[in-house]
Order: sequence, then C-alpha cells, then structure tokens
Amino acid sequence: MSVINAVLLGVIQGLTEFLPISSSGHLVLFQKIFGIEEPALLFDTLLHVGTLVAVFVVLWKDIWAILRKLNQPLTAYLIIATVPTVLCALAFRKPLEKMFATGEFLGVCFLITSALLVMAELLSRRAVGRLKKAGEMNLLDALAIGIMQAVALIPGVSRSGATLSGALSRRLNRDFAARFSFMLSIPAILGAAVFQLKDLPKGGEAAMSGGGIGTAAIIAGTLASAVVGFFAVRLMLKIVREKSLWSFAVYTGILGILVLADQHITHLVF
Repeated sequence: MSVINAVLLGVIQGLTEFLPISSSGHLVLFQKIFGIEEPALLFDTLLHVGTLVAVFVVLWKDIWAILRKLNQPLTAYLIIATVPTVLCALAFRKPLEKMFATGEFLGVCFLITSALLVMAELLSRRAVGRLKKAGEMNLLDALAIGIMQAVALIPGVSRSGATLSGALSRRLNRDFAARFSFMLSIPAILGAAVFQLKDLPKGGEAAMSGGGIGTAAIIAGTLASAVVGFFAVRLMLKIVREKSLWSFAVYTGILGILVLADQHITHLVF
C-alpha cells in the first residue's frame, strides 16, 4: 500500500468515525472504489488507535473526571451501554465479517443511518424544554444507547449516529448526548483494537509486520486518523450543540440510494 492510500484510509477513518456517516461503511466503500485490498490487521488496528487518541485529547477533562471518581453513576452507565455491543460482536462475528468483506447490505444500512438521524432530530425537537441533564440520566437511557451502538456493528450504520439517535430519543441534553456518545466510543474502539491484536499472531509474520505495508505508510495513516479525528470530534460537538443532523441524514440517504443503484443496476463498484 502506498503512503497516499494509507493517508486516505486514515483520513476516512478519522473523519467518519465521529461524523454520523459510518466509518466502517465508508472504508468498505472506498476500498471497493479504489481497488484497495483490505488493510493488514496491524495497520487497521493502528488506525483505530489514532482515533482513540483523538477522543482522549478532546475529552480529557470528561475522562479525567471519571478516572478521579470511578464510583459514580456515569461509569456504570458507560459499562451498561457497552455490554450489548460486546455480546453482539461475540455472537455475530462471522456474519459481521462477511458483511465487511462483501458490502452487500451497505446501501440499505446507509439508509438506516439516514432514518435514525431523521428520527433523532424529530424526537429531539419535540422534547425541547424537557431535556435531561447529565445528572438525570438513568439505566434505561444507557441501555437504549447501548443497543443502538450494537446495531451500528453492521457496516453502513453509523456508531456515532446510532448512539446520538438513542441519546436524543431518550431526551438527553444535546451537549451531554454528544459527549456521552464520544466517551462511549473509547471502550468500543479500544475493544475493536484489542480484538484485532488478539488475532495478529494467527495472521503470521505478514500480519505482525503490517502485511507488506511499509512503516512510513503505517505511521502516515495512523497520524492522519488521529489528526483528522481530533478535528472531527470538535466539529461534531459544535454541530450537535448548535445545529442539526439533517445534512448528515441527507448525505447518507443519497449515498445509500447510489450504492443500492450500483449494487442492483450499474455494477460499477459492486
């Protein structure tokens, strides 16, 4: 893989991990468009690490507040919201791997993301004046958000979009909903990275060394995912607080239609 391709995948990972448009869906799509083979396991893991660094840098105050006092409701809610994702990832690993490899449901899943974002905005607007603050979150809120994150294991369904939809549908304050969604990404991204690292020895020397991807490309891709991820997190916090998610809903809706048209009619990519 060239450095340019590595940077491209890093930018896509960093941008789409936090914008509600599906990082997994875009990685599958761009690999198909540009004929990029599936990234080596080590490289893919480091792309996730780059986005993880971005979250830590932007939300370090929120994270430090949790670490200073682990025995608090927010810690429990983050754990509860993570459990459905872990269970679904373990139970449906093979079908999910097949979806990543083929991208056969990509168009439908982009449309699902669009529908979730529309639903979130409509429910949020109806709840104006009755929004919950951070201290008013409850177990059912955490569980609902966790279930939505589990659905986002399917490529094309945005993790940030799904969790934001879950949070806003439970009438959480928009700023706290965004922060909780991004804090929830920490165990999700970390879990994915650990899950991949566990499989590195099974891939043999090629997987451990980066699968033929040069050191420069690996470093460039990782830095790109971290830097772009940093700006994407800050941008999303501002958008969720001050604007709406309609533009992302329109984008994923149009993208879903185009992907479906190609899958069933033109076959230019799929």
